[in-house]
Amino acid sequence: MNASLASVFSLGLGYLLLMFLCAWAVERGWLSRRVTRHPAIYTLALGVYASAWAIYGSLELAADAGYGYLAYYLGVAGAFLLAPVLLVPIQRMTRTHQLASLADLFAFRFRSRWVGTLITVISLLAVLPLLALQVQTLGDAIFLMTGAASPALLALVFSALIALFAMIFGTRHGREHARHDTLLAVIAFTSVIKLVAMLALGGIALFMVFDGPADLQAWLDGPGQLHQVGVLQPDPAHWRTLLLLFFAAALLMPHIFHIAFAETLSRHTLLQASWSLPLFLLLMALPVPLILWAGQRLGSSEAIGAAYLAFGLSESFWVRALAFLAGLAATNGTLVIIAMSLSGMILNHVLLVAHPPEAQPNLYRWLRWLRRALMATVILGGWLFYRTVGVNHDLTTLGLTAFVGMAQCLPGLLALLYWPGANRKGMVSGLTVGVSIWLVGLWLPLLTGLPSLVLIPPGLEVLDGEPSWYAVTLVSLAANALTFIVVSLATRTSDGERAAAEACSVDAVIRPKRLPLYATTGEEFKQPLAQALGEDVAQREVERALTDLGMSPLDGRPYALRRLRDRIQANLSGLMGPSVAQDIVDRYLPYRRGGLEPTDDIHFVESRLEAYRSRLTGLARELDGLRRYHRRILTRLPVGLCAFGVDDELLMWNDALAALSGIDGASVVGARRDGLPAPWGELLGRALTAPQDHLYKQEVELKGTLRFLSLHRAELQADDDVRGGSVILIEDHSEMKWLEDELVHAARLASIGQLAAGVAHEIGNPVTGISSLAQNLRYDTDDPEVLKTAQQIQQLTDRISRIVNSLIGFAHGGRHVRGNALAPVSMAAITDEALHLIRLARSGEDVRYHNRCPVELTVLGDAQRLQQVMINLLNNARDASEPGGQIVVDATPEGGMLKITVTDEGHGLDARVRDHLFEPFTTTKPPGEGTGLGLPLVYSIVAEHHGRIEIESPPPGEERGTRICLWLPTQREDGEDTDEPDSDR
Repeated sequence: MNASLASVFSLGLGYLLLMFLCAWAVERGWLSRRVTRHPAIYTLALGVYASAWAIYGSLELAADAGYGYLAYYLGVAGAFLLAPVLLVPIQRMTRTHQLASLADLFAFRFRSRWVGTLITVISLLAVLPLLALQVQTLGDAIFLMTGAASPALLALVFSALIALFAMIFGTRHGREHARHDTLLAVIAFTSVIKLVAMLALGGIALFMVFDGPADLQAWLDGPGQLHQVGVLQPDPAHWRTLLLLFFAAALLMPHIFHIAFAETLSRHTLLQASWSLPLFLLLMALPVPLILWAGQRLGSSEAIGAAYLAFGLSESFWVRALAFLAGLAATNGTLVIIAMSLSGMILNHVLLVAHPPEAQPNLYRWLRWLRRALMATVILGGWLFYRTVGVNHDLTTLGLTAFVGMAQCLPGLLALLYWPGANRKGMVSGLTVGVSIWLVGLWLPLLTGLPSLVLIPPGLEVLDGEPSWYAVTLVSLAANALTFIVVSLATRTSDGERAAAEACSVDAVIRPKRLPLYATTGEEFKQPLAQALGEDVAQREVERALTDLGMSPLDGRPYALRRLRDRIQANLSGLMGPSVAQDIVDRYLPYRRGGLEPTDDIHFVESRLEAYRSRLTGLARELDGLRRYHRRILTRLPVGLCAFGVDDELLMWNDALAALSGIDGASVVGARRDGLPAPWGELLGRALTAPQDHLYKQEVELKGTLRFLSLHRAELQADDDVRGGSVILIEDHSEMKWLEDELVHAARLASIGQLAAGVAHEIGNPVTGISSLAQNLRYDTDDPEVLKTAQQIQQLTDRISRIVNSLIGFAHGGRHVRGNALAPVSMAAITDEALHLIRLARSGEDVRYHNRCPVELTVLGDAQRLQQVMINLLNNARDASEPGGQIVVDATPEGGMLKITVTDEGHGLDARVRDHLFEPFTTTKPPGEGTGLGLPLVYSIVAEHHGRIEIESPPPGEERGTRICLWLPTQREDGEDTDEPDSDR
């Protein structure tokens, strides 16, 4: 009983609405990304391979060739079982270079836009019969459901709705390289629908037509044998050829290529699909013989044809609805993905090649609407091909014509992976010969209805009388491969093809050349690209590439700029194809040619090796381990090391140099030498250009500290196999320099001590005489003024004697003060006495002194020697002060120490002198006015008292002046407090 057109339309429309709702749910986020990006979704999306051929064509092939129908499933299963050596390399290339189609891949490998155009045209011609097959099964299913005289109109309506879905969700992002999570989820949903429908139809056949497995076996052993006798099992040669065709389809068909490589999540996901997809196809294949045998038992094959036996399993509307929905789901998924993949190929390799997008005002929108129009055109073209050609042929003829046509690209794909010597001329020549044989042998007879014309070459007469598809397949592929090989061997492979071959080979290690760009920063990429893409698109593409690489727009390293250029080209390749992308980048972001011969980009090669390391095996893995070991030795070397190419580009910056300089190697590797942060650019340039190979103890300020670095250069001479350049070792000899300075200082002190001992000895006798004369004056006169003067002379000679004794002790290198000579003394009293003695000199009377030391604060020390310290410090402060200036002495307790400060308002000290003031003979006074021994003596006395001294010039918070800070202990080492006891105690 036939259903009405309205009911079938409602059934199909309901399914399509359910598909739209599924897409809407994913778009709205009702399904989490964990679900939409699960590997199972990807496997089910790959189930798009099971097109209407799997639902209806397999039944037709099984009726004619028996178990030969399994070749359709086993071919693609075999391709995915070889995923590690076949599919993963293709996935790596497509992901690295943003290649979204077979035409992109061929255009990239053979470095020609016309190769991409040729592959696109061949794909379009090959896929048209497959599109017609989908629409034809849809029309036939509608006819079987309704008995309508013209089901093509309803098939057109369903095709239009499918095209609308593809236009809405296939270009949602407006970018070719964006992963279509929504579309994949919907395609996975259609795979579930057709799998469930097929299993249900198989169950109906087994348990409703037959009474279970036992009844089925009984029928096969009895009446069923008559049906099996008429089935010719495939010849082994035919079987192998079918396997080859379906194997090639898994790699070459536009919709399978798109799902397998352009939409895949990761290498792990693809490897997981290598077993899960064959399992899915096995489940799809199991019901086929059950439905065939059930149809044969019911005798419906003669009435409705072997392809549509599922419609004859029962008169029930719902059983037929299952068969209709299975076909609609298969047709829907195949049409959507073929339309999406073919529209991208036509856009990138036909329209954009003929009309490049020169500064379109809204490039993304323009490309999006072009792709939508092309999607609708592809699906409409499939319907037109069905109406004009497909109705005259069975499903097997249409399907095999499509698969043989796409198989012509198989030699090129295998050479792309495994033969670096293949070139464009050989590939195009072989492809032209093979496609010509296919067009004459299968495609033109499909259009005209004329007999197939197959030119059998001499020696292959055995093919006479064989099916046309078999003869055309063997002859075309043999001629294709042979022409490809001969022409490639006889012609020259260009440098660009050779470089692309290295990038595409299975053991690819890309070796780009180290060339400079005209642009000096990433920001400068935007203006030239705007001439081709428009300002908005250029800015978005550059910023997107910068974000992908984690780069700053102001990064000017040549290595970073080359990586940015490569990333932009890859992104544009995904947007408009590799040929157009390469033309745009080469034209608007050119390399600067001339100068030194470019060498390999070592740093990029190493980064690629690191990414590829997990896939190395055997000797290659051992060599890579040795490379990593040597690299680690250089990286962890405790001496700073950097390496430069012959073009002054930095190639290595090890950990020790990073720690010394405070500069991370990743931020400077790939930079030019003159682009390194100060002071490294000038210092390393000095080492590279110096006539000698060693520079010793170069003064460099690092992190605010003066360091002394020694640099050693080694030249690497270049030859055919070894790259040239320079290696520089940097040693930090600062501690050695400081130790040497201390030794020199000690030697100078020793010489000064010897001088001091001699001077003290020579001064001692006259001072003794002066002291004796002063003492005699007290007995020779009663004049009070003379007696007072004699007393002062006696005091001063006593002081000279103590100083002489101190010089003698200093010369002998011993301590001048013993612990039992220390006593609590008031710094206020010591400062007052020092100020009194300074005023006796009658100099500096225009300077004001302020003694702000609290009287109660005491230190543990020798009063006479501390007085000498204060006299020296106050004298220096007085000499540094201008008329009217003031000098402040203050004291504050700090823990167990007393901090005494002497502050003046002078001009301050030069930083170069400040660090050497405590060295003998260092002075800021004019010649003849200072000896440079005062502060060294102060330093020595303070050290004797277990204190310390520092200089602040200018003092914190001030713009000028100098502050001398002393810290002296206030208690004995055993902790006994030395402060004077209070009167109340």
